[in-house]
Amino acid sequence: MPFPVTRTPRIRYYVMTPPTFFAVEYAINPWMDPTTTVDTHRALDQWEALRRTYKELGHTVELVEPVAGLPDMVYAANGGVLVEGHAVVARFAYPQRAAESDAYAEWMSRHGYTPVRTDHVNEGQGDILVAGRLLLAGYGFRTDIRAHEEIAAALDMPVVSLRLVDPRFYHLDTALAVLDDRTVAFYPPAFDAPSCDRLRALYPDAIEVADADAHAFGLNAVSDGLHVVLPAAATGFAAQLRAAGFDPIGVELSELLKGGGSVKCCTLEVHS
Repeated sequence: MPFPVTRTPRIRYYVMTPPTFFAVEYAINPWMDPTTTVDTHRALDQWEALRRTYKELGHTVELVEPVAGLPDMVYAANGGVLVEGHAVVARFAYPQRAAESDAYAEWMSRHGYTPVRTDHVNEGQGDILVAGRLLLAGYGFRTDIRAHEEIAAALDMPVVSLRLVDPRFYHLDTALAVLDDRTVAFYPPAFDAPSCDRLRALYPDAIEVADADAHAFGLNAVSDGLHVVLPAAATGFAAQLRAAGFDPIGVELSELLKGGGSVKCCTLEVHS
């Protein structure tokens, strides 16, 4: 079946945290190497280019104040899940990131939300992606599958659990991108076979990306339904997106990739 050629963008509401204190001080995923030198000024410039891209596309971007001693707080997507006035705040798997929960919960409270805290580990939109009226939920490395039902109940949305099996793709948002309410892109080797079957059944027009694009963190992308902001190195995926009627916009976030994150990791979407 051919892909549709007409895509419709929607104005989005994003939350971001500047990488003021970004560093790679520990290793909690395969991409992190504490011996790597991080150029904080370059990280800030790359992050600012991403924020500016969103603004130029007409989207709203609000900022959460970074906190000293929380170098991974730039990965705002992990802070929680916000849908139609409901909010779930993250419960992080590693103690190095635990205090981020309070920072994001405070932002949620100031903006009129009553953030729900789960009993089990959940890492926000790192593993919980909103796809129309569905929650696509990853597990296997960070988020506890038992948190899926907690989040589904808090947001009053059905959940589809997907098992991640490759530690390089430790969060769902490194292996799957929601492009619009009916279209996703994913990297099959990151999932077990039943999860791949589930995705193909739900999304018969899903884009399946190649190794090189997945390893360039190409699926750590953000879509408004037409424009897809993704790592510039994922050129093959960009070509697939164009063929499917999307408008890919490549950005360079190489400095932030040293911490195991890229476009989506830096972007917490508030779903209305």
